Amino acid sequence: MSDATVQAGRRRVAISHADRAVFPDAGVTKLDLARHYSAVAPVMVPLVRDRPLALQVFPRGIAEAGHFLKDAPGHFPPWVRTFAVPKREGGTIDQVLANDAATLVYLAGQNAVTPHVWTSRVDRLERPDRVIFDLDPSGDSFAAVRAAARSAGDLLRDLGLHPFAMTTGSRGLHVVAPLRRSADYDEVHAFAREAAEALVAADPDGLTVEFRKAKRGDRIFVDMGRNAYGQHAVAPYAVRARPGAPVATPLRWEELGDEGLDPQGWTIRTIGARLAEMGDPWAGIGRHARDVGPARRRLAGRDRR
Repeated sequence: MSDATVQAGRRRVAISHADRAVFPDAGVTKLDLARHYSAVAPVMVPLVRDRPLALQVFPRGIAEAGHFLKDAPGHFPPWVRTFAVPKREGGTIDQVLANDAATLVYLAGQNAVTPHVWTSRVDRLERPDRVIFDLDPSGDSFAAVRAAARSAGDLLRDLGLHPFAMTTGSRGLHVVAPLRRSADYDEVHAFAREAAEALVAADPDGLTVEFRKAKRGDRIFVDMGRNAYGQHAVAPYAVRARPGAPVATPLRWEELGDEGLDPQGWTIRTIGARLAEMGDPWAGIGRHARDVGPARRRLAGRDRR
């Protein structure tokens, strides 16, 4: 198989086995994957910088089994930044930080198809700056997922937060609110749980916080588990390991009203045209950060009424 190089910022990154089919159905090669991450880096890096990564790696393409990689291997070059993340049970794990285009491209060259990121940054690892609600459908109605996302956004706005939305590139949607780093993981997770329960209380036939799939029925799972220490969520503009090479795509909020919206609507082949047309809808997301404490108190006040 041939090797190639990809220009990523100031570096030229070598890609081995560049013509290996990572997505056989779509004819997407390892080189295509690397070029994708180079192309989206200007919008992706600001959204993932300084966040520990968990990498979904597929050494022989998505047609065969993959695995999660959290501890950076010793053969990674020194210019790939890592951070020693403390484990709650003791010890540390060296996790990669995708702080530049070259790192994203290098990871693609190491068969990392999908990077997942923490909701906090390494300078204040215990203080999340995002809260995430992952809306995971049990049935086939994506219209119901769009409606659930809009309801989640309405609730967050009522609580003084600023919601953003993203297709997961899989089956559902993420609703995300940026936070000031004033609360630790325990408080943010508690808020996420209480907000999810409030959403379910308002629509018990359509939504659930039931973790066990067998007990969900056709209800949408409001997953708040991404908000705990050590957990992670798919990164914006990450490629998902699904047929067609779909991309997790940040949305303008009003796009949730589009009946044609598809959670896999943008792919490695089409995301570039979208970015060229509208730019990144999440650009400057941090400017909208709010404190979670007042939001949690407002939520408690609603519950008492």
